[in-house]
Amino acid sequence: MTVSECNSLDIKMHAVVKKFCLIDKIIEYLTECVGQDGEVLECLVQPSLVLLRKVLCADPAARSSLAQQSSLLTLLFRVSLIFHEDYAVVTEAGALFCLLLFDEVSRMDMWSATPPGMPSLPSVFSLPLSMCRRYHLPVHVRGHHAVSPNAIVLPLSVDCLASKPVSDMVRMAWNLSWCHGPENLVKQTNSETGIQEFSETLRLSSEDALALELTHTASGLQGCLRAIAQAATHRDVRAAVTRMRFYFLNDRLSFQGGAGPCSTALKSLAWHTTLNRFLQVLPTCTEDEKLLIDIIHFLNKLLKDQRRNSSVELLNWLLELLLRPSPNPLLDLLVLTESPAREEADDVRTAVRQQLQKELMALFHTLLLSLVAVMDRKCLELSHVFQTQLALRLLQCLRVTDAPHFYGLPSLERTLRGVAHLSALQGWSTGSPRVEPRRLCAKYLSGLLEVITSFYVERGGNAMSFMGKGVTKSTLLCLLHLSHEMMAQEQSSEWVSLWFLPLGYPSEEHAPVPPGLAWLIPLWVDRDPEVRFTSLGLGSALTTLESGCVALASSCQNISGGLWGTVLNILLDPSECSMARREAAFILQNLLVIPMPSVIIKDYTWQGPCVHDEDSGLALVGKPALQALLYHCRFYEHVNQMVKHCHLGRYTSDPGCSALAATSEGSGLSGLNDSFTFWRASSRLSSQDRDPSSLSTLETMVAPSSGSAGLSPTVPSATSLPEASQDQPVDPGQLEAASPRLPRDSSLSAPLPRRCALVTPPLLSALCSLVDSLLVVTPEDTASALRQARLLELLCGIADASLIETYVQELRAPLPSSPPAEHTQAQVFFLLEYLSVLSRLLQSCLSLEPELMTQDALLRPLVTNIIRVLTICTEDLLDVELVSAFYQTWTHLFNLLTTLLRKAGAASFPLVTSGLAAHWAAMVDTFCGCVGVSAACPPLCMASLQFLSVLLTEEAKRHLRDKEKTSLCHSPVVASLLDGTQGNQKSLEQLNEAIIQCYEGRPCGDALRRVAAHALMSLLATSRRAQELALRADLVDNLVGQMKDSSARLSLDTLRPGKAARRKKEEGLVGQLSVTMQLLRNCLYLNADCKEAAQEAQLALVLHALWPWLLMDDSLMQVALQLLCVYTANFPKGCSSLCWPGGSLHMAAAAAVACRGAPGSSLVLCALRLASRAPLENAAVQQALFMLLVNLASSHDCRGIMQKTNFLQNFLSLTLPKGGSRRLSSLAVLWLKLLLSVSRAEDGRQMVLRLDGGLDLLVEMSARRRGTGLPLLVLHNVCFSPTGKPKVLAHEQVISVLAASLESENQYARRIGAAALWALTHSYQKAKTTLKNPSIKRRVEEAYSLAKETFSNSEENPQNAYYLKCLENLVQQLTCS
Repeated sequence: MTVSECNSLDIKMHAVVKKFCLIDKIIEYLTECVGQDGEVLECLVQPSLVLLRKVLCADPAARSSLAQQSSLLTLLFRVSLIFHEDYAVVTEAGALFCLLLFDEVSRMDMWSATPPGMPSLPSVFSLPLSMCRRYHLPVHVRGHHAVSPNAIVLPLSVDCLASKPVSDMVRMAWNLSWCHGPENLVKQTNSETGIQEFSETLRLSSEDALALELTHTASGLQGCLRAIAQAATHRDVRAAVTRMRFYFLNDRLSFQGGAGPCSTALKSLAWHTTLNRFLQVLPTCTEDEKLLIDIIHFLNKLLKDQRRNSSVELLNWLLELLLRPSPNPLLDLLVLTESPAREEADDVRTAVRQQLQKELMALFHTLLLSLVAVMDRKCLELSHVFQTQLALRLLQCLRVTDAPHFYGLPSLERTLRGVAHLSALQGWSTGSPRVEPRRLCAKYLSGLLEVITSFYVERGGNAMSFMGKGVTKSTLLCLLHLSHEMMAQEQSSEWVSLWFLPLGYPSEEHAPVPPGLAWLIPLWVDRDPEVRFTSLGLGSALTTLESGCVALASSCQNISGGLWGTVLNILLDPSECSMARREAAFILQNLLVIPMPSVIIKDYTWQGPCVHDEDSGLALVGKPALQALLYHCRFYEHVNQMVKHCHLGRYTSDPGCSALAATSEGSGLSGLNDSFTFWRASSRLSSQDRDPSSLSTLETMVAPSSGSAGLSPTVPSATSLPEASQDQPVDPGQLEAASPRLPRDSSLSAPLPRRCALVTPPLLSALCSLVDSLLVVTPEDTASALRQARLLELLCGIADASLIETYVQELRAPLPSSPPAEHTQAQVFFLLEYLSVLSRLLQSCLSLEPELMTQDALLRPLVTNIIRVLTICTEDLLDVELVSAFYQTWTHLFNLLTTLLRKAGAASFPLVTSGLAAHWAAMVDTFCGCVGVSAACPPLCMASLQFLSVLLTEEAKRHLRDKEKTSLCHSPVVASLLDGTQGNQKSLEQLNEAIIQCYEGRPCGDALRRVAAHALMSLLATSRRAQELALRADLVDNLVGQMKDSSARLSLDTLRPGKAARRKKEEGLVGQLSVTMQLLRNCLYLNADCKEAAQEAQLALVLHALWPWLLMDDSLMQVALQLLCVYTANFPKGCSSLCWPGGSLHMAAAAAVACRGAPGSSLVLCALRLASRAPLENAAVQQALFMLLVNLASSHDCRGIMQKTNFLQNFLSLTLPKGGSRRLSSLAVLWLKLLLSVSRAEDGRQMVLRLDGGLDLLVEMSARRRGTGLPLLVLHNVCFSPTGKPKVLAHEQVISVLAASLESENQYARRIGAAALWALTHSYQKAKTTLKNPSIKRRVEEAYSLAKETFSNSEENPQNAYYLKCLENLVQQLTCS
């Protein structure tokens, strides 16, 4: 049945259709068609769908039955996907979907009011009108029931309009419409002059006018400010300010995610003047303080509301208010000056004062956050001054040890939180000319150390109670920020000694413990995870300097395992929180930076780790000890487990953090409740047992064990892995917690089971950095361990681009069910950081041992993920820091790809090119974007251009290598992407334009300009279309213009005094000139249009003017000759242009180097004079020079100059090496190539024949058994000269050489000889007579008979066919009478 027959199917035929099971047959046809991807039974798809639709429309029972079969719906969906380009098939599939999916809604008996006992009429498919309006149906469907028959319609009340709510709404709506909006209505209400032209019942009442004024934001705020200005009591002002805060609350509830009308209205109101008088005087009573609290709370709300788009005017006003000279109430109120007796007597005033300080601190926190993203210059200057002034005030609050309220923990904790917010900003100590940053930081350090000793160390840690828990955390955070500030402000490392505290318990036998960092160690094992990772972060900051590493190691000398064992134990403890382990990895990385010895060196400051075996008495120091420590603790196996159990999700609460808080006394090192007591006990024990004459205080003591003969430190053994399968999570119960040696009766020796904490991407980033440092310190062992543990494959498996793409998509278009953007953004930061660190690690592996990265299982997914990350679009991301993180990651990824191509190109190049081909359009956009941000992010631009240059260069090299192997020759992938399709033309234009702008827009000598030039060179050498675009962008003219400028500057510099400065400047100009000529060379390569443009720009004259400087620099001469070779290749006009006289352009430059030879009248003469001095010292210059002469020999004008100068006479001066078996020299080969090019023209052949002794020399060269076929080719060409045939025929040796070539083993030589003899006998009877010599004739006949046998089917090879033709003609001419 055709489609039209199916559409005309009558309803009476449905019974027949049903009888023959047509529906099952149709489904069978469709299933078979889908199974073959639509390649069979394609003609039956549309009629089958039409027939099925007609049947289902008329048969509700069949429709209801098929609607329950999900397989049919899936089948129809697959049909629509396969035939998505066929509109008719897709339409029929949509109609069937509509019939099946809405079947239940269409059946009347499911929802109508028909009694159950009465049968419903057979229905034609129809839907309620509400369904037709709600859904975009693909077909027109009959509709019914505009209103549901089950709907209950209430009768309209007669007194509806008479009710007060309705009448109020009507009255307000009427007036709003009458006045065209609320603004005009408010003005008319306040004016009292307007004449209303409508009924009295529609006029606004006084209550309506008040409601309108309050609900209209602008008028309401104006009324509040008026009430504040006219207020007679504090209560009125506070009420007005409270109402203003309610407007912010209303905006927050109504306008989520954007600025509301309250902030907009305040910008046009003079509220600063109204509130300014309350902020300039100190409060004198409690009511003043309460009023000030409300005003400060309002300002805080205003700043929070405008945080995303802070008003510079508001920030400047606040900063000027805070920095006004004394009295300065907002800053002065931070410091308590009341006497303690009054404070104790007046509890209410104390509570109000504390609330005032809370509000002030909250205001300052919000203000500091608002100042982070400000770019206004005045605001930035004021913010620096404010930060330092606030720091001085907070310092006064901090240094109040003698005050009775020092132990008021809420006040102290509030102050410390303020210091933490302030010290997190960079440069907070540099804003005051009266106080030096160093002195301010030292005062803060003294106060913070006083707090930490008072609330932690002297109280026995946190063993007694939770008192001071918040104080300890805030103090440590302040100390961490302070360490970074001191690091930035101090030029030397002397500031580390300021962190030392005299802490210890001296005994009678030993001297007092010297000051050090011993106070920091108990914090590493605190029960609070935040205290642990913050204190470890502080240790990481202090160990960035060598003095910090030495001091911290000295402070750990009384702990079993020392600093290395303690930190390594924390890192490998699976129950420790991820952030603490991350900081421990940073400490280890800092320790590895300092060079460590391999043997024991006395009086050496840094010995590194020291492992001591008490059984054997052996000790290892430095690198051997480090290797033994890592081996014994099974470090790489632990890292393997961490990578396998890494959690990439969000909202992760670390189980290790909560688990440790619930453990009782007796847990191991990382989970002790009484951290200080434990540290103190272990210190006393270690100090008693330690040998004072020990070689190092960083030793790892090993307890004696039976049968122990080797080095086995105790610390690593405590973190041993279970013997279970490595693919399964580690059982926390099988892990022993590492702890120092304890007394036998200590209750701390009982281990408790722990839960494994989550491993997060930041921890893996730190581990990658640590492994990277280990590669530097112990490269061979680390590389071997990475190979055995297969860590690189696991680490690369974590780098999943799809996860980052998903998170970025959520940030672009968040769904209602999406998590907060801050969480998603933080996870993207973590993943990008991991990719950056992993890239650096992989680069180190490639530099050390490329074989680590050559496995296809590792490279293929890695390259795919890298390219997918590089193609993530960041244009619509609003967060500047996130975009900066992407740029940093892209920089590392481009560097990794560049290193891959350089170090492991054979394995990585096919994968990189295939990945680029799959995402080429997006990658071009990425390249353009990276080059476009050259000013904001130069490293990214440089990395992307370096990758592009290396990629194109590598492909060109591979293509040249593959040309020699015809079986492996393939078209370059990137070149085909650049020039292959018309769709890529626009992207190539963007890329080419971006690189040219980057090159021309940077100053000379800039590193980015050089990188852009190399990328542009590779692009021009690879893509013909890029050359066309460069020509369109006037790049050829610009480059020639740059060469002219360089020539002029070089000429001018020769006239200036100062040899050293002039030489240095000339070196810079020569480097720029070399890059310019290389760019022009690649632009002209195989492009006639660009060569025409270069000729019009007088390239030959420019190079002629530069010739004296080219003679002084061989590398520059080589580049110039390469440029001329490319310019003259297959371009006769270019060859002729080199014959032009060059005296019109900068001839003054010749006098500067007269000793080296002044230029002649043309560039050809300069080249000939240089070649006549051969052999040259530089072989590359000599080869390029002769290649240029080979090109010039194709020009009649150039051959004429060669003839006039008798240049070819220099060929006769060649000296051949003695012995027939020796090869020809490189210079002789170059001369033969030149003669071959010259002999292609008749005048050139005459020039060769005129050389006295030239034929003899050619014959001698051709007689070389290991020589090339070039002499024979020159003789071959000479034989084609009609006037030179007698001379050739008269030379018996030439004829002998040509005849002997017919018997050569080289097929190439046989063809040349046959062609030369045929040319010699053609139209020259004397040659025929001479060649009838029996010897020559016999050779010809034997060669002909052998060729006929060998090349029976010569049509397949044109060269063989030509060889046979030559021999056949020779035989005919020699046999004829």
